[in-house]
Amino acid sequence: MIRKIFATVAVAAAVLLAAPATATAQEGGTGYVGQGTNVTLTVGQVGTMTFTGLAPSSPSTATAPDAVTLAVLKASTASRPTDATGTVSYQVSSNTPGTYTITATAGQYVATGTLTVVPADTPARASGSLSGTGFDLPVLWLWIGGGALILGAALIVVLTTVRRSRNDS
Repeated sequence: MIRKIFATVAVAAAVLLAAPATATAQEGGTGYVGQGTNVTLTVGQVGTMTFTGLAPSSPSTATAPDAVTLAVLKASTASRPTDATGTVSYQVSSNTPGTYTITATAGQYVATGTLTVVPADTPARASGSLSGTGFDLPVLWLWIGGGALILGAALIVVLTTVRRSRNDS
């Protein structure tokens, strides 16, 4: 247990020490690192990712993998100006579950965020309830009711046929 804690602290320290070196290496020694939000959406849902720490009042460009839609259009890049505080927001969505890194760039400033897309029935599974089967409960009751009506009609036909055959004999 103690070893796991020390290992976790060591990894966190290494990441914190490596971050400034990574920022410098990204832009040829003069890059600055901003921050992006981490967003979790279900398939097809639209969310907003906000990037801060960018150059104030300057044009920015966001890039994403092909599976992600930026803004309203299906595009892997989108452009918007940052506000006076160096903040910009982009609309994101995807129809493919997975984890994607979205990068916003404004001049020599770079900010990254993570978009996680989960299947629509994942929250129900995570809460400990039964997994999704593809049927909603009201639809299931409609099928049960319809089946009961068909069985009732079949029973009436059989009883009528039996009664007629007894009367004929």
